[in-house]
This record gives sequence, C-alpha cells and structure tokens, in this order.
Amino acid sequence: MNPFINLGIRHDIVNAISELGFENPTPIQEQSIPVLLTGSNDFVGLAQTGTGKTAAFGLPLLELLDFEENHPQALILCPTRELCLQITNDIKNYSKKMGNVNVVAVYGGASISDQLRQIKRGVQIVVATPGRMLDIINRKAIDFSQVKFVVLDEADEMLNMGFQEDIDSILSTTPDTKKTWLFSATMPTEVRRIAKKYMNEPFELTMGTKNTGNANIEHEYYIVRARDKYAAFKRIVDFNPDIFGIVFCRTKIETQDIAEALLKDGYNADSLHGDLSQQQRDKVMKRYRDRSLQLLIATDVAARGIDVNDVTHVINYSLPDEVENYTHRSGRTARAGKTGVSISIINAKELGKIRQIERGLGKKFVKAEIPTGFDVCEKQLFSIVHKIHDVQVNEQQIEQYLPRIMEEFKDLTKEDFIKRFASIEFNRFLDYYKNAPDLNAPLEEGRRFERDGERAPRGEAGKSEYTRLFINLGSVDEFNRGDLLGYICNQSKISGRTVGKIDVKGVYSFFEVPNADVEKVTAGFNGAEFKGRPVRIEISGEGSSERREGGGGGYPRREGGYNRERSGGGERREGGYKGGDKNGSAGGGFRDFSGKRKEDRPERRRRF
Repeated sequence: MNPFINLGIRHDIVNAISELGFENPTPIQEQSIPVLLTGSNDFVGLAQTGTGKTAAFGLPLLELLDFEENHPQALILCPTRELCLQITNDIKNYSKKMGNVNVVAVYGGASISDQLRQIKRGVQIVVATPGRMLDIINRKAIDFSQVKFVVLDEADEMLNMGFQEDIDSILSTTPDTKKTWLFSATMPTEVRRIAKKYMNEPFELTMGTKNTGNANIEHEYYIVRARDKYAAFKRIVDFNPDIFGIVFCRTKIETQDIAEALLKDGYNADSLHGDLSQQQRDKVMKRYRDRSLQLLIATDVAARGIDVNDVTHVINYSLPDEVENYTHRSGRTARAGKTGVSISIINAKELGKIRQIERGLGKKFVKAEIPTGFDVCEKQLFSIVHKIHDVQVNEQQIEQYLPRIMEEFKDLTKEDFIKRFASIEFNRFLDYYKNAPDLNAPLEEGRRFERDGERAPRGEAGKSEYTRLFINLGSVDEFNRGDLLGYICNQSKISGRTVGKIDVKGVYSFFEVPNADVEKVTAGFNGAEFKGRPVRIEISGEGSSERREGGGGGYPRREGGYNRERSGGGERREGGYKGGDKNGSAGGGFRDFSGKRKEDRPERRRRF
C-alpha cells in the first residue's frame, strides 16, 4: 500500500501519483500534508528547493476544494513562468484520475487573451506570477471573492524580485476568511513580515535549520586568476564527463558570452536570460530537459523555478550578491533526495564571500584543485572505457553487419583494437591538453586576501621577488592576457603558475616573472619573431621603453619596421574567448569578468 494513503490522500489521487513514481513522501510532505488537510490553519513551511513542496500543498488542495463549483477557489503565486508552468503541470498530473479539475497557468510572455479565455470557461485553481495576475485583476476579468486558499510558493524569491507591492494588491482582492500557506527556502525579515501581515497564528514547519542548504550537496571552490577563469571552468567540465549542470552568471551579457564561447569550443550549451522571448525560453528548457544540452548558462532571475531532475552540478561562474541567492542556486541540484555538487570559481579577493556563505549555510566548503591536463585525459579515457563496457548491444540489428565488421578488423589483435577504439575520443583531449599549464592560483596569492581583503606582499622580500618585464606585443597584435600568458610560457618554457600580473596595452604589454626566471625568459625570446617582426623583451624601466609614472618619456611609436597606433583610442577591448591558448592549453584568451558596470549591479537588500 502506498504510504500517501496513510497521510489522508484518497485512492484516485494516490493511484495517479503512484504512476508518476511517488513511492514514499518526502519529509516536508510527510509533516505538512496532515496539517494542511485540516484546512483550518494558516501555514508556513520552510524547506529547500527540490524537496517536494509542490506535492506538499498541491495534494491537500485537491482534497479540500469543491470541483463541482467552477469558480476560483485556490490561488497559487510563484516568482517565475517556469515555476508557474511546472506547478500547473504537476497538479494536472496529480488530478488526472479525478473529474472536472480545471487549472489555469497565468504568466507573462504568453498570450493574455488565451489565459482570459481559459479563466472565462471556468477554473478552480489559478497558478500565477504576480505581474500578469495583477494585470488580469485590473481588467476585472477574474473574481477572487470566493477563494478559500492562497499559496505563496518560493516567497523569498518573489520578494527578492520586487513583487511585494504586487502581492499586496493581489491579496487585497481575496477574502479575509481565506487560509494562507507560505512556502519558502529561506526566512529573511521580509518573509517574516508578510507572514505576520497576512496570517493568523500560522502553523510553522521547518525542515532542517532555517536558511541552511540541502545536506546532500557538496560545496567546493577553486581559486584561480581572473584571466584563467574560463579555462579553469572548461577544465572542471572536462574532468566531469557526465556533467549535467547549470552555470550561474551575474549578467545577461556574461551569460550569452560564455554560452557562445562554449558552443564554439564544441560543448552542448545554451543560455537562459531575461532578454529571451517566451518561445526561445521554452525551446532552451525543452532541450535541457531532454538532455540534448549538457550545460545551461543562466542568470539568477532566469533560473528561478527551474525544476529539472538529475542535475549533477551547479557551477557559480560568478558568486551572487546574497547568501540566499547562493542557497537557491545550489538547490537546483540534489533534488528529491539525490546528491549533487555546487562549485564556485573565484579569485583570491572573493575568499571573504565564501566564508560568509559558509557561515550562512552552516556548512564548510572544500577547497579543490583545478585538475591537471593529465588528470582530465585520464578521466576522459576511463569514461570512454566504462561506456564501451556498459553499452547495450542490439544483437538482432547488429548481427547483419558483424561479418563485414570482423573482416575490417581481421588484421588487428585484440590489444590493437582496444587501443584504437579508445583513442578515437581520447586523442582529442590528449592534443588539447598537451603542455596545459597549472591554473590554480598560488597558495600565497590565495592567502593575500584572506584577512579583510588586505593585499599581502608576495613574500618576505615583498614585490622585489618579481621583476616586471616589457614586451613589444599588445592588443593590436590580437593578444589579450590569456593569449599572452600562453605565448610567454610556450616561448620561455616556464610554468604559467609562476607568471605574475599581466598588463596588456595597445602596442606593448608588461608582465611579471620571479627574479629567478628573468634570464630564462629573456633567453627564450632571444631571436624570437612574431609575424616576421622581432620580439623585444626588456626589464621595465630600462631605456625609453616605459613611460614614467605621472608623465615623462614615451613608448616608441615605430617598432619592428612599421608604424603602429599608440595605446588609447585604437586599443582593442581586452577579452574574448578563443577555445585554446597558443600552446594548446585549456583555452587561452579569456574575458575578465571581474569588473562590472554600475548598471549591471542592481541594489540588493544585503551584500556580502
């Protein structure tokens, strides 16, 4: 017997959810359903995303409403159209063995006339986003005077998105006798305030500790230099061959740029952000749910309400402004009792944010190391081996081809066959990660910002341990910092980990190397040419090559036999993704997204 029967759910609903794979109630369902079935309490339920909250309120609603009456009896408000559609489809699936259950999804980005027609035909449950719901109310196209239950799902998200006034306006059209059920992953002050305003002595249920993350999620962070961020991100993805993840960015531009770069580099990826039409969003989400996309690159707002099963990783390409947003991001994985990994790729300055998130979640993060090129190749090789070993063979279909296959391979030994078969994919990674540099930021660089963001010296000798070098190549040569790093390492045979700050100008650049490597670098560039022009390396400040701080000398206008524009108006913008750096390592040429324009940083309630 299905345990949902014991919670008070009737047979036709239990039969429907059994077909959907509901075998045992989740903790939030087990604790909340008996309380909500009484229909006599306001209710506050605190639980992480992915714990089964939709069934926790959806099943009791199906028990408590009178479906012989064809007017709105329940209103469910949620923050995003994706979540609105998900809740609507779930309730329809729960009620498929019942009769006359009418559920309407009301959300922006779709035809309002279609939604109005559905409402006019008769509806008992309305699932809506606040903005579109308020629009329909203002048209006097719906009557909530007989609503018995209002559900505020993902209440903290709705408030974060600025829906407070809309919610107030919507709830003012509902009767005082209604019962309000509020579900939220976190309980910030604003959610507590709305509970006090609209509820009368609510029953409060908290699964776990307030504002903490899902216990089934492992939290990791990687410290990299800003210029290596995209390369490190790709290497993490390559190290997890079966990854099915969501990658979070801060801005729409960053989201689009990374998705386009991944596509150029051969990954199955696409972006989800606020500039997409509803049709485009639906197309992207269908591909992701069908798993034809391996990586979904999204902003916080666009990803709210995404409920996709078996997401293995959440990757924070950029950390969010607020701890609560991190909780919601990481909650996209490890849903319905499964496990998952939340990864943050940070620079040393962001260690303080990681510590604050740790305190907010009450969970320690693991500092992980970016895998080496060898590690990635090994992981990919054995992924291929496991797939070959576990593949299901269609004996009937392949039998007709076996004689020809055997003929093709008759001159190969078993060992030769295995090596060649495994090498089909393995060689691609082997070539790509040849001479791949170490992308982990040096440990001392990580410690530099551990305390109050204060920059520490490189060592006891401070900055004198590094020498600043001038090179007569810059952005007009189509170099950015990632490209230049790869070129320097390839030419001088030093590790990218040892190279310090790189400053790319228009017709020249500066870079720092340890004092011990200066001779090796200058020797490596002895006689070097770039596109037929001699490459010149000098210690910064020698001769007339460097402009003195505050004015003074100038850079040579004519280098290598032709005139080039001075840095300034003609200087190319740093950045751009290029799939791989010049020494074949993992993706030189990466845009530095650490600097944000003011308009890209909306004011938040609370910052790190």
